[in-house]
Amino acid sequence: MHSKKHFYIYLFSNNPSRNRIKLIANQLILEYSHSAGKPRIRKLKKVIDGIPHSSNEIAIIGDRIFTDILVGNRLGMHTILVDSVDCYGKRLNNNQLQSLERYLAKIITGDFS
Repeated sequence: MHSKKHFYIYLFSNNPSRNRIKLIANQLILEYSHSAGKPRIRKLKKVIDGIPHSSNEIAIIGDRIFTDILVGNRLGMHTILVDSVDCYGKRLNNNQLQSLERYLAKIITGDFS
């Protein structure tokens, strides 16, 4: 039985450890980049250029506003902000960096809803 691939997933990480990201990517059978340099767009643009879709047909999913979401917005991608999780997939309730980023984003955008 052949399974049809419905979408393409690429692991694009700022983590500097090639071995760590390679291990995760191999477990999930994904192509990957480490030391991505987000929110800079150069490396992500190179990945997008190798995918047969335009950036407005691609979504970036991440837990950081000023890296993942910012680079996605800069390239006209759909962006999905998720909560940070630990190595077991459990939500991190006291992620101070993510809380600070969300607070700063509200100040910058004026969105206090």
